[in-house]
Amino acid sequence: MVNGVIAVIIAYLLGSFPSAYLITRLATGKDIRKLGGGNAGASNVYREIGLRAAIPVAILDIGKGAAAVAVAELVLAAPQPFLALAGLAAVAGHICSVYLKFSGGDGVSAAIGVLALMMTKELVIVLGIMLVLTVITRNPVLSLNTGFVSLPVSGWFVEKSWLAVIFSVLLLVMMLLHFLPTAKAALAQAGNKEKLLADLLRMDEADKKQKRGKKSKLPVRGR
Repeated sequence: MVNGVIAVIIAYLLGSFPSAYLITRLATGKDIRKLGGGNAGASNVYREIGLRAAIPVAILDIGKGAAAVAVAELVLAAPQPFLALAGLAAVAGHICSVYLKFSGGDGVSAAIGVLALMMTKELVIVLGIMLVLTVITRNPVLSLNTGFVSLPVSGWFVEKSWLAVIFSVLLLVMMLLHFLPTAKAALAQAGNKEKLLADLLRMDEADKKQKRGKKSKLPVRGR
């Protein structure tokens, strides 16, 4: 019991590690929470800073999710229910980091790290669905989120465990609740359906096209 509670606390603190904030500060001196969509996660770092900064952020975020589960299971030998709570706490820490005044990222990278150790086969299914849908839609963000929806179903068929199903549902609810304010803001600000979809998926294609357009314009020479 005591080890389980300690495991949950440690998992939350590990999940709270502000990878995106620190790497953005080191790379640019800026606060990632004031850039783009304001999320302190790898996707926002990729859009606003670039791939070279986003890769280490993603690795660290996935790693902290996996580390939280590893500490709970291998070091503290937490019972299965507390192991599930530790996994949820790690994702909660990513979303509401105590080091960033309870702001953070979307929780996707940390969730991948957690699932890699807790529900490996289910994670493979999620990633498989993502790859197939990405080929069809060419939208990895939508594809990954759709893949996560399969977790409760695959959790039951693979694990035959209600704990796996409950864990999966709670994980999805947590990520959805974090996403709702973004969806609400996007709905209020959207001037058309295309912009709404782009905002909801956190894909600023319009901004990218605009930036590319500016770069492609040649200065007009006076005659």
